[in-house]
Amino acid sequence: MKHLAILFLLLCADPALAAEPLVFSCARTENNYTEVYELKISPASKSQKAKVFIDGRDLDRSNEMGRQSIKNIVMDDSTVLISMEAYFPPEIFDGVQYGAGLVITLIAIQRSSGQLRKVETIQGGILSATLGEGTKTYQEQCAIVKKP
Repeated sequence: MKHLAILFLLLCADPALAAEPLVFSCARTENNYTEVYELKISPASKSQKAKVFIDGRDLDRSNEMGRQSIKNIVMDDSTVLISMEAYFPPEIFDGVQYGAGLVITLIAIQRSSGQLRKVETIQGGILSATLGEGTKTYQEQCAIVKKP
């Protein structure tokens, strides 16, 4: 049900609420390992589609290994919502054939607390075989570095 609320906000919110990039410093912790990274979010303008960068790398990518694209970004005073999709063609790894894969990601960041909640749905491909098919939810902590 929470996924539907996020999807509704992504589809219905006014993308003109924020036009300046927003920069966060985020920390992802798993077991005894912590990774700190910069997350920059640029909403769409009249001349450019919405963009997301991690440590300066544009998440809109396409090459022989697949394609990843930012579908929508909505920013308001309290929340940042990001939807993205990654597609991976069939591949052979260590002699094993894997079919095509799809990962749909929804990210919600509460601007006041910096809490980032990521919901990923993996369908097929090598990721399904190694990480498991289905939907997983992750939490990370972010702090605003640059406000619009």
